[in-house]
Amino acid sequence: MSDRTTSRPTRLVLMNPGPVVTDDRVRSALAGPDMCHREPEFSELMTRVRHKVTLVGGGDERHTSVVLTGSGTCAVEAAVTSAVPADGALLVVDNGHYGERFQHIAATYGIRTRRLEFGWAAPVHLAAVDRALADDPGLTHVGVVHHETSSGMLNDVAAIARIAHAHGRQVIVDAVSSIGAERLSLAEDGIDWLAGSANKCLEGAPGLAFVCAARTAFEALGGGPRRTYYLDLYRHHTAQEKAAAPAFTPGIPAFHAFDAALDLALAEGRQARHERYEGLARQLRDGLERLGLELLLPAEQRAAALTAVRIPAGTGYGELHRGLRAEGFVIYGVQEQLAEDFFRLSTMGRMTTGDIALFLTTLARLLPAHR
Repeated sequence: MSDRTTSRPTRLVLMNPGPVVTDDRVRSALAGPDMCHREPEFSELMTRVRHKVTLVGGGDERHTSVVLTGSGTCAVEAAVTSAVPADGALLVVDNGHYGERFQHIAATYGIRTRRLEFGWAAPVHLAAVDRALADDPGLTHVGVVHHETSSGMLNDVAAIARIAHAHGRQVIVDAVSSIGAERLSLAEDGIDWLAGSANKCLEGAPGLAFVCAARTAFEALGGGPRRTYYLDLYRHHTAQEKAAAPAFTPGIPAFHAFDAALDLALAEGRQARHERYEGLARQLRDGLERLGLELLLPAEQRAAALTAVRIPAGTGYGELHRGLRAEGFVIYGVQEQLAEDFFRLSTMGRMTTGDIALFLTTLARLLPAHR
């Protein structure tokens, strides 16, 4: 009888959209020194991370960031619940699972919404956003996802921000799956509130999220509602900016890792990283199409870091997942409406062209038509 453990792959390639395969330097940083979060050493670490996050988000001296211990969802929730005033309301731009998340967050806190449902994997109609804001002066904010990870759709948040600002409204952008991979800038795109995560295209470890905005916007929250305790951005901003200390106990190892990951991101540069991600996605998509597989979105609508693929006839997601997992590749299902017909392949993280080539060879061997 053979020992089955000897056939397990030595390296697992994560093709799920976060957490991602990280650089060795990021993993090593997780073993950084123990420290107390109320001592100067952590204060310096947190301040460095906040400054670097603001830079990768395209901010300038007018902007700053708050770093939270939690997933990307906590950053989106903190932005919605802190930024929308007591008498305000949120226009929800919904073309997938994460657009719908804006609706669920607002409903949980009793924030009035108007929801524009375009359908999963359907592009946003900018004229509809314009009309909705014109029709309802009580809508103070617009919530939109940059990279709608449920389908791989890339939404034009800069255009939506221009429309919102023409009506005197603010924009909250869920950039959890886009920052680090896509062209996105607080200063250049007019984004009022940007929510992101450490462990996707910024290639850090799981456990940290952040919100970037103008310094004046954070300060203005002092007169707003306190809908939550832990996710109150004014509380976190005041602690981090004025006391150089976290409001609550942070995930210190994740800070060490994020500091290292941000150094790598800044050294690589936003354009170079975007091109690296685009190159991996192009290699993957070209290979998938050569295998006769159907991609969900047309090329002009796809984000750089994720591809949704129709499940081939004669197999199912579970069978594909098990077969590829045994060969060292983790693929990902699709939520709700697309779950029966599609699966997702992320090219986030420290993936290589060799990884993509081996994945395509392995997938071809597992497909019914190639058995």
